[in-house]
Amino acid sequence: MLISKNEIITKISQGEDSTIEFKEKITNKDSMADEITAFANGKGGIILIGINDNGDVIGIPLKKIKKIEKTIIEICNDSIKPAINIFTEKLTINDKNILKINVPYSLFVHKSSRGYFIRQGSSKREMMPDQLSRLMQSRSQARIIRFDEQAVPNTDIKTLQKDLYSRFISNPDMDKKAKLHKRNLLSKDGNATVAGVLMCTNKSCEYLYNSFIQAVYYTSNVKDANYQIDAKDFKSSLDNQIIDAYKFVEKYNKISATKNIGRLEKPQYNMRAVFEAIVNAVVHRDYSKHGSKIRLFLFDDRLEIISPGLLPNTITVDTLADNQVTRNELLTRLLSEIQLDENVKVGRVYFLERRGEGVGIILRESLQLSDKKPIYEMIGEELKLTIFAAESLQNKNN
Repeated sequence: MLISKNEIITKISQGEDSTIEFKEKITNKDSMADEITAFANGKGGIILIGINDNGDVIGIPLKKIKKIEKTIIEICNDSIKPAINIFTEKLTINDKNILKINVPYSLFVHKSSRGYFIRQGSSKREMMPDQLSRLMQSRSQARIIRFDEQAVPNTDIKTLQKDLYSRFISNPDMDKKAKLHKRNLLSKDGNATVAGVLMCTNKSCEYLYNSFIQAVYYTSNVKDANYQIDAKDFKSSLDNQIIDAYKFVEKYNKISATKNIGRLEKPQYNMRAVFEAIVNAVVHRDYSKHGSKIRLFLFDDRLEIISPGLLPNTITVDTLADNQVTRNELLTRLLSEIQLDENVKVGRVYFLERRGEGVGIILRESLQLSDKKPIYEMIGEELKLTIFAAESLQNKNN
């Protein structure tokens, strides 16, 4: 729910209702989580911080607004399940600063630490079991709309970059809005979709929190800042994130060699397997989880890739190699249309070829190189893949 400053002023004069809540300040994080959850479980709404219950504009010191905004985001990510992606705006009314929080309507049912709440009139109420059951049933039907096809608030056609969306539509200058809508890069209401933001902008994190890859290289076997050699956050379009992460590993992929006649070289990691692992992490991560990003950690003895999200449906880590289940069908389709640069030699033409061979390649080729089978494991609500480095040829010859 996005309304103008003039409408906000009118709303303040009319008082709280089912769409708007006033808060003079944040005194209790749990209570704020309840308020946000109640709006998300309803039809969305707005919370104004710096306004008391009577509608008086008290204001917030400018130096405190950033801290309050950070606290709100932490509440949405840490105290509400699943996390809620809110949107904030700083406003000046009567020469006083206030913080406007837009809580969007959600396709999911959200829970704070104190329960399931919903907005009724000008207050929140905990839902009774029958009411909760009905809401879950109705919103499970809404999940027919895949998350990567959902609209992203505060976006429009101008959010999408022509050089990036031109890859997916023909004659982009001719009725481009209809073409973008047909490819599900633009919603019916004119907002960019999740996939549109991820594939057709270089600033997805401005709209989808933590939608990037973080990569760190340590010259040790543990996470220790004293041994951290390099760290990068890759925040461009998803296909470029994949390439950047791939090149990060390639840069530090040590090659050992024999000095005998008939020189033999051996890398630590099979780069085809690494490419598949990064693509899988990007395609299958749960982008509705805003509290974490994809993390890639390169150690002396292993590579770890951690992707947010539970495994879909009835898939387990033991059955990954034998199943082909796509969480983000639209992202998968778009990546399968983009050709790889000829400098990325991984035995394929496109980023994704949709044959369900990725996990098999990761397991088979990594095992063949290092004699150690990669390990998939669930850590909470995240999937972690560990690929072990191959032993140096010099070590084997000693």
